[in-house]
Amino acid sequence: MPTYDYECGECGHRWELFQQMSENRKRKCPECGRLKARRLIGPGAGIIFKGSGFYQTDYRSQSYKDAAKAEKQARTSSSEKSSESSSSKSETKSESKSDSKPSSGSSDSK
Repeated sequence: MPTYDYECGECGHRWELFQQMSENRKRKCPECGRLKARRLIGPGAGIIFKGSGFYQTDYRSQSYKDAAKAEKQARTSSSEKSSESSSSKSETKSESKSDSKPSSGSSDSK
C-alpha cells in the first residue's frame, strides 16, 4: 500500500496518508475540516526486490563500490607485474635450453 501526500487548498496544511490504491481520495483536511484537500504527485520510493533471482550486491553503497574497484585495480596491476617477471624467467630458461641442445646435437653428429 502506498503513502500519498495531501495538501489542503484552504489552510495549506500538508500530510501523508497510508491508504490502498483502490481507495477514493480524501477530501477533508484533518487540520481545518474543510473539503479542500488534494492529492499531490510525489517522487515515489526506491524499489528493492527481495527473493530469489535478485542479488544483494545490486544495492551496494557507493563507498563499497569504490573499494571494490580499487581492489580490482590492485589485483590487475599485481598480476601484470607477476606475468612480466614470469615471462622474463621463461626467456632465461629457454635460452639456457637452446645453449645446451647444440652441444648434445654436435655429439650425436660425430
